[in-house]
This record gives sequence, C-alpha cells and structure tokens, in this order.
Amino acid sequence: MTEIANQSPRKAGSRFTATPVTSIVGFQLRRAQLSVFQRFQQHFADHDVRPAEYSVLALIANNPGCKQIDIARVLGIKRANFAALMNRLDARGWTERHAAEGDKRSQALFLTEAGEKLMVELDALQAEFERICVEQLGGEAERDTLVMLLRRLSEL
Repeated sequence: MTEIANQSPRKAGSRFTATPVTSIVGFQLRRAQLSVFQRFQQHFADHDVRPAEYSVLALIANNPGCKQIDIARVLGIKRANFAALMNRLDARGWTERHAAEGDKRSQALFLTEAGEKLMVELDALQAEFERICVEQLGGEAERDTLVMLLRRLSEL
C-alpha cells in the first residue's frame, strides 16, 4: 500500500493513500506512457524527434510510397493532426509527398535522402532505447508478455 504523509494542516497526523488510483490499470498505463515518452525524448534529444514522428518515419522507411491514411490508421492519429505532423517532417527535409499512383487524391509518402540518413541514426538510437526498456522490464519474455497484454487491452 502506498502511503504518503498528508501535508494538509487540517488533518494533522492523518495519512494520505494513493491506493484507490495506483491499482487502476489505466492509471498505471498512463504513468508508464509518460515515463517512457519522457525517456524517449531525452534519448533522442540531439535529433529533437518525438515518438510519433519516429513512428511515422519508421513506417515510411519500411513502406516507401505508402498512403498517409494507412499510417494515420495504424498510429491512431486523426487526419488533421497527421497532416500537421507530416508538414513538420516535410519542413525538416526528412519526408516528401507525391500523388499516389492510381489515386491522385491520396498522398504517397517517401523519405528524402536526408530522411534515409537520419533513419540510420534513429534506428540505432531506438534499438538502444528498446534494449534499455526491455532490461528494465526484466528481459524479452517479460516484454513479450507486456506487449501481449497491452494488445488485449487495445482490443476492448
């Protein structure tokens, strides 16, 4: 049970308990997400890349010519937010958009040469960051269990 002394002068000597929320799955997920994202940003600070930006770049790198809607759907990003994210990546010279073959209304996404070079560095950083996270979890088996459990929750 997590208890912290109450700092309120009204109830001197009483104890504050966080247990009503610390045992909630959603609370722990959010705390973990905040911690992982903060560490990610520290790890990638030299490149000023956010987790969503890395995810988009990685998906484009592995799926050149893919459509914006496919990446937005996988990442759960709304259309307007995804367009703004792509504008930032384009402005940094890492990505470019072209009309998709057979569907001029869709945008096909590609990395630029600078984006491809960047991904070599970012993938190495991500591999190291993943190693740190897996180590913190206690190993690959624990990571695999966590990922399986998170997938179950995302299917609710």
